[in-house]
Amino acid sequence: MKSEILLPLKHGLIVSCQAPVDSPLHNPIVISAMAEAAVNRGAVGVRIDTPTHIEAVRQQVSQPIIGLWKQQISGFEVYITPRFEDAVAVAKSGADIIAIDATLRERPQGETVRNLITKIHQELGKLVMADVDSLEAAKIAADAGADCVGTTLYGYTQTTQHQSPPSFDLLTQMVNQLSVPVICEGGISSPEMAKQALDLGAYAVVVGGAITGIDLLVQAYQKAVSLS
Repeated sequence: MKSEILLPLKHGLIVSCQAPVDSPLHNPIVISAMAEAAVNRGAVGVRIDTPTHIEAVRQQVSQPIIGLWKQQISGFEVYITPRFEDAVAVAKSGADIIAIDATLRERPQGETVRNLITKIHQELGKLVMADVDSLEAAKIAADAGADCVGTTLYGYTQTTQHQSPPSFDLLTQMVNQLSVPVICEGGISSPEMAKQALDLGAYAVVVGGAITGIDLLVQAYQKAVSLS
């Protein structure tokens, strides 16, 4: 099962189709249209947040879906599919791969990354993408059975907040030291950067905001023109 799902992603572009909760784009119809447009133009897969959006996208595309559910749990910093119950909802909605926060931060309900990955494999029959922020976390996730590991959270945790993604240094270290596919995600803002990530050994590259982030892109342009 693993090769059947991961192989189509190799050396390809995965498009993250998401939108801020307060945006009119945060709508299953809109997100599914984004995803369909992406795969129609050659994306090998998509990354989708929330079960309702995953379900809508599943009806439109047959390419692999990396699904997640961003949940803010009081007292905890982890938010990407933090609990097994969140993974269950993501699996039921039609995701092929479930993305989880696999950083070293404390998790709710006393859960561990290893236990979460094991339960997703054994009880849901789904692959796991471990989103990490460091080489240490990547190694632990791979050792725990993650099917692929992403640089997703570099620059977004307390220990890396002063760094700007992407970290091609971290990507290179992960490629050289892990035996599982490494996916470059975060901060890829141009086709040239996407190609550079693949040239450095990334199994695949995820691009989100630079393609689908209309809200932030307009905000950035508006800020620039307002200063002229």
